[in-house]
Amino acid sequence: MPTVNEIRAHFIHYFEKNGHNPVSSSPLIPHNDPTLMFTNAGMVQFKNALTGLEKLSYDRAVTAQKCVRAGGKHNDLDNVGYTARHHTFFEMLGNFSFGDYFKDQAIKFAWDLVTKEFGLSKERLLVTVYADDNEAESLWKKISGLSSNNIIQINTSDNFWAMGDTGPCGPCSEIFYDHGPSIEGGPPGSANEDGNRFVEIWNLVFMQYEQVNHDTRIDLPNPAIDTGMGLERISAILQGEHDNYNIDLFKNLIDASVKYSNTPAENEKLISHRVIADHIRSGAFLLADGVSPSNEGRGYVLRRILRRAMRHAHQMGCKEPLLHLIIPTLVSEMGDVYPELKRAESMIIDTLLHEETSFQKTLSRGLHLLEQASTKLNPGEKLDGEVAFQLYDTYGFPLDLTEDALRADGKEVDIQGFNDAMNKQKDDARANWTGSGEIGTHELWFSILDDFGATDFLGYELYSADANVQVIIKDGKRLKLAKSGEEVIVIFNQSPFYGEAGGQLGDVGYLSSVKGLDAKVTNTQVITGGLLIHTIKICSGEINLEDVVNLKVDAERRQRLRNNHSATHLLHASLRNRLGEHVTQKGSLVADDRLRFDFSHNKSISIKDLNAVESEVNAQIRTNSFVATRLMSAEKAIESGALALFGEKYGSEVRVVSICEETNTEPYSTELCGGTHVKRIGEIGFFKIISESATAAGIRRIEAVTGQEAEHYFISQENLIRKSSSLLKVSPTELPGRIAALIDEKKQLEIDIKKAQTQIVTGGISSDNSETKAINGITYIGRIVNGVSPRDLRGLVDKIKNEIGTGIVTLISIIDEKASLTVGVSKDLEEKFSAVDLVKCAVSELGGKGGGGRFDMAQGGGPDTEKVPQALKVIEEEIRKKSKL
Repeated sequence: MPTVNEIRAHFIHYFEKNGHNPVSSSPLIPHNDPTLMFTNAGMVQFKNALTGLEKLSYDRAVTAQKCVRAGGKHNDLDNVGYTARHHTFFEMLGNFSFGDYFKDQAIKFAWDLVTKEFGLSKERLLVTVYADDNEAESLWKKISGLSSNNIIQINTSDNFWAMGDTGPCGPCSEIFYDHGPSIEGGPPGSANEDGNRFVEIWNLVFMQYEQVNHDTRIDLPNPAIDTGMGLERISAILQGEHDNYNIDLFKNLIDASVKYSNTPAENEKLISHRVIADHIRSGAFLLADGVSPSNEGRGYVLRRILRRAMRHAHQMGCKEPLLHLIIPTLVSEMGDVYPELKRAESMIIDTLLHEETSFQKTLSRGLHLLEQASTKLNPGEKLDGEVAFQLYDTYGFPLDLTEDALRADGKEVDIQGFNDAMNKQKDDARANWTGSGEIGTHELWFSILDDFGATDFLGYELYSADANVQVIIKDGKRLKLAKSGEEVIVIFNQSPFYGEAGGQLGDVGYLSSVKGLDAKVTNTQVITGGLLIHTIKICSGEINLEDVVNLKVDAERRQRLRNNHSATHLLHASLRNRLGEHVTQKGSLVADDRLRFDFSHNKSISIKDLNAVESEVNAQIRTNSFVATRLMSAEKAIESGALALFGEKYGSEVRVVSICEETNTEPYSTELCGGTHVKRIGEIGFFKIISESATAAGIRRIEAVTGQEAEHYFISQENLIRKSSSLLKVSPTELPGRIAALIDEKKQLEIDIKKAQTQIVTGGISSDNSETKAINGITYIGRIVNGVSPRDLRGLVDKIKNEIGTGIVTLISIIDEKASLTVGVSKDLEEKFSAVDLVKCAVSELGGKGGGGRFDMAQGGGPDTEKVPQALKVIEEEIRKKSKL
């Protein structure tokens, strides 16, 4: 009986001897198709060759491609463990022709392999063809000798493959294996085709057309062949099994799970062992290909897979981490074919151990709640939807995980109750809306959220992706299309664009499509609920609902944003180290050209401390430390020392960003953060503080630049120094001394000017001076003295009061296009006259308001400088009126 490894090798060797170039499996993260979460078929790495965009050095290829289907529309996660053939990870064997052979040769290769090489009985095989593909039907009859009864015409999309709404496409032909009448099910196309008797083992795609538009399909000049055979399925057949989990590879993994869990693979425990055997493969291969457990994108799918396996281990009674113990068995089984497993073995073990240890506490609490609620239920009854939602919202249990936990006992979840609880949370979000305040606008966003859900954010890993247009908005109204010259808001099903949040500005970039769209994304915002809103300006073409559009982030700008965001974390940590742990973030701006950081501190920061903070940040940059992201409960994150931002509300699980030199060392910085960051801290280059100031009582602000902007800042400062040195005719080192001397000279000149002003203003003042008036026995002096500051006016008024002994003095100065007024009253006249009242009379004349001071000295002013003479007269009349009382 051949092993899985032998069957894989047999397939590769067969096509290699038939002129095919053996090509290694591509990674699970597609490098040329950002629309895919994971590589899910053998053709993914050849997509550009199949479409004619890329010319390869060979025109025939054979592969064994590792695939994952656990996210997006290709999602087998819920069924894994309960059926014979569902897997999150599988291997797809395939042969490809890029304009070389076509249907006849592809069919012959396939038929000879399954019957002559693998030795399958012709009586056990049947094939399907697309209903209109008479050519394929005729070839099958000729090559295989199958009767018409065993060549079934299928008129559904199952037998016609397309890469998208437009592009290469063509009919399919599938080979099925009949497991015999002891297993329920009918042949493909029959009423009971969903049974397990007839199993598809190979799909041949004849890519012979190009779909130009909805109504037009033309022949491709160079037709191509794309085939896919599930290794697990063909191995089960060749090993005499109906169930994929009974092949040697899975048996060995299940045996390891049994050994380390000390739990036999019996009854419901068998399902758990099968889940673990499957999930350990997808988890390990994703880790080996660079995916890390997280709360976004691929990392979230990985964590979801691992947590499902962890839940099954817990269900079997495992009190200690289990998954990492099975990795050596997996490496032994598959490491020779996929050497990346061997290279990453220790990392995979460490990551799984950390993930399982971290999740055990949350898992125990969540399962305890689930067990309390479910023990009251009888088989067939439903768990309260609010409990299921609490598990989802508080403990990070996806709904399918709760359903999976209940399934073994024949219990279900009240889905409607779960949805009601979810909708209640949405309603609460509406009630607590903190957006623009325009009721119509935010109701629009919530209606879109209800229709489509949150936008899938891809930007932690991707700068470019294809996406479907879901909504187009202009002036608060939803449109079907927008044309050249229009500025509109567009919402996609997924996007690599980061929406403004956490102080970080939103991304900008470009949109394009095969239909000729050329547009600029000028801003991206995120709305409560995770809806990404793209503001775009259409340069040419048009954009329609359901269009497939390529979204491309301005990568250089994003890199500067990443630099500044990571630098903000370094600055925060350095400030706390230097000034104390009372320092906490109170606000921030992460722009592409600078960063701004507001923090709690009750006094200005000395130059010495600023220099020390800056030096520490740059020292960290030179370490080129790792920036790691992890997902954990908010409670645990904060308990472990992660800094939470002011005013932020966190869910049950949060993204934690850590900066550390080595994986196992104490982090220099750990914060809760959803922004984008550098991978290594050395990418920042350099950090320079450009200002420090106060924004409010107890709140300080630092502004800084990094990288190229820091370089520009240094160049500009150096140019200023050179220019200043040239103007003052001294060397740069002599500048401080020369500037200090000029400042001293200026101060002395200001003193001399004030003396001269005083002499001019007060010169010749006496009781018999022509500018001195006697109003009913009260000495009064009113004078206009332009160019004197309000502060200096007070001194001049005091001096004149002292010289005249008793009386009232008014001086008005026009400076900076405003009239400033000062009135002084001698002590002996305060009972009858108030300087404040006199100022108020004049201020209203000058177009000002108020005025204030003391009985003996008051000041005010106004913008109406033409009324200055009138203001003096008003004061004089007020004195005359009051002096008669």
